[in-house]
Amino acid sequence: MSNNREKLFTEFTAPTKQEWLDKIEVDLKGADFQKRLVWRTNEGFNVQPFYRREDLKDLKTPDALPGEFPFVRGNKKDSNEWYVRQNVVVGGDPVAANKKALDLLMKGVDSIGFKLGHDEVSADYIDALLKDIRLDIVEVSYRACLRHALELADLLVAYFEKMGYDKEKIVGGVGFDPIERMLMKGKDSSFLLPDMPKLVEKLKDYPNLRCVMVHSDLLNNSGAYIVQELGYALAWGNEYLQQMVDAGVDVDLAAKKIKFYMGISENYFMEIAKFRAARLLWAQIVKQYEPKCDCACKMVINASTSTYNQTVFDSYVNLLRSQTEAMSAALGGVHSLVVTPFDAPYEKPTDFSERIARNQQLLIKEESHFDRIVDPSAGSYYIEHLTDALAQEAWKLFLKVEDEGGFLAAVKAGTVQADINATNVKRHGDAAKRKEFILGTNQFPNFTEKSEGKEPLVSSECVATHAGDPDVPALKASRLASDFETLRLTTEKAAKVPVAFMLTIGNLAMRQARAQFSCNFLACAGYKVIDNLGFKTVEEGVDAALEAKADIVVICSSDDEYAEYAIPAFQYLNNRAMYVVAGAPACMEDLKAAGIENYIHVKCNVLETLKEYNQKLGI
Repeated sequence: MSNNREKLFTEFTAPTKQEWLDKIEVDLKGADFQKRLVWRTNEGFNVQPFYRREDLKDLKTPDALPGEFPFVRGNKKDSNEWYVRQNVVVGGDPVAANKKALDLLMKGVDSIGFKLGHDEVSADYIDALLKDIRLDIVEVSYRACLRHALELADLLVAYFEKMGYDKEKIVGGVGFDPIERMLMKGKDSSFLLPDMPKLVEKLKDYPNLRCVMVHSDLLNNSGAYIVQELGYALAWGNEYLQQMVDAGVDVDLAAKKIKFYMGISENYFMEIAKFRAARLLWAQIVKQYEPKCDCACKMVINASTSTYNQTVFDSYVNLLRSQTEAMSAALGGVHSLVVTPFDAPYEKPTDFSERIARNQQLLIKEESHFDRIVDPSAGSYYIEHLTDALAQEAWKLFLKVEDEGGFLAAVKAGTVQADINATNVKRHGDAAKRKEFILGTNQFPNFTEKSEGKEPLVSSECVATHAGDPDVPALKASRLASDFETLRLTTEKAAKVPVAFMLTIGNLAMRQARAQFSCNFLACAGYKVIDNLGFKTVEEGVDAALEAKADIVVICSSDDEYAEYAIPAFQYLNNRAMYVVAGAPACMEDLKAAGIENYIHVKCNVLETLKEYNQKLGI
C-alpha cells in the first residue's frame, strides 16, 4: 500500500502558478482576468481567485503559535473555548434580573452582561442582583451610567470581599467608555476620562476584571467596513492606553484592563481574519509601551453579531446571518460571544428568540466542537492572506488617526463620524441598486409576507437621540434594510396594494427569466405580483391583466421581440394601467418615442424606481 501511494504521487508533477494562470486565460476565452476573477474588496485590497504556498513566503503569520506573542493564533494554547454570553437589561428590578440570569445559567449561558439603569447603584441593589450567582465560575460584566462607574466599582469590590471570592477567579468587566457616548449622542464626555485611572486603581487586585472598554461594535452597527472598525478600534484602545500611562498607571496593568467589544459582519472569511489581525496589531501596539510581560499584549474581545444587516421582513433570514457571524467569531478566537436575537429589529426579544440565539452558539460549541481546535483556519493560504491584507490596511488607518492627534481628537473633530457616516450612505446607495444584497428585502423577497403589525424599533437603530445641541458630530446610521422596509410598509398601508401583472409572451426562456426578475423587483415594494405561463397575443395578455385588476402591466419578452410586441401592447392597454418593459432592449429609444417611459433592469436603482412607481400610483 505504501509503495503504491508513493508511486501515485510521483507520477504527477505539481503545476506551477503560471500554468494555472495560463489555463484560466484559456477558459476565460479572452475575457479580462482582473475584471472577471479578481475581487476588489471594500477594505481596499484585491483578492485573487486562488492562492498557493509561495504567496505566503513573505508572511510571518503562518509561523506564529497559539498562546504566544503576537497572539494572531489566539490567546490560548490548548483550546478554543469562549464564553456564551447573554445580556440582561436590569431596569429598576434587580430581583427580576437576578431571576432571569439564574435561569439563563441553567440553559447553557456562562457569561452575563448586566445593563444597569442611571440611578441604580447601591449595596442592596448589588446584593439583590447577584444573589446565588457564583461569580467565581461565571463571567459577569456590568454597565451603568458613566458617572456611577467609580461608585459601582467600590460596591462590587465590597461585595466580592464580603462573599470571600478568590480575586483571580473573578472574570468580567465594569463598563467605562466615554468616547462611545460621544459617538452615539454627540455629547462631549471627555471630562470623565480622569476617572479612568481611578477606576483601574480600584480594580487592580482583580486581574481578570477589565474596566476600560472599546465599543467598536458601535461602528460595525453603524455600517462601517471591516477595515474601518479594525483601524478605529486600535486607535480607540491606544487612546485609552496612552492616557492611562500618561496618568502614571503601570503599562502592564493598564493594558490588562482594556477590553474590546467588536461587531461581526456577514463577510465570513474576512471576519475570521479580522479577529486574527486585531490581536496581531494590538499586540504590536502594546509592545511599543515596553510592558514587563508579553501577557499584557493579549487582546480580549467580546464579539456581537451585527444589527446593521438585520431585517424586519423575512426576519428568520436573520438566523442565517447571525449563525455565520457567530461561526466567524468562534473560529476567529474571541473571548466571549453575543448572538443578537432574530426579532431584535422590531420587538423586545421574546423568550423564544433568546432561546434560539443561545442555541446558535451551543450548536457550534457542543455539536460542531468549534471550541476544541485552536485557530483551525491557520495555514489556509486564503485566510492568511486576508489576515495580512486587513492588518496592513487597518494599520494605515491607525497611523492616519495617530498623525492627526489620536482618536479622541479625531472624534472631537468629527473625522471618524464623517468617515463612518459616508460609508453608511454609500452602503445604503449600494443596497438601493442591489450592489449589496439583503436577502428577503432587496433580493428575493417573500411575495406574500405582510408586516402583521411589525414596525422597526427606534432602539434597533444604531444611534441614540439626546436632547439639546450636540457638542461633537454624532454617528447617523440606520439598518441597511430600513429604506426598503419604509417603502414596503408605506405600500402595505395604502388604500389598495398595487397588483403587478406579468404579460409574458414570445421566447420561452427570456420571458420566464424576465418575469422572475420583475416579480422579485416589484415585490421589494410589497406589490402583489402575478406571474403567467405565457400569452399568444398581447391583446390576450392585456385583457387578462385588466381582468385581474392589475395596476401595473409588465411585458416580459426577448429584446428582439420587444420591437414587435411592446408598442402594440402599450397602445392596446391605453393607459388603463401603468405599463413597464422588463429589460433595456436595443429598441428602447423607439419605445420611448412611442410614449413608453417605464423600464426595469439590472442597472436600475431599485429603491428610487419603486418610490417613483408608488408616487405615480398615488401612494
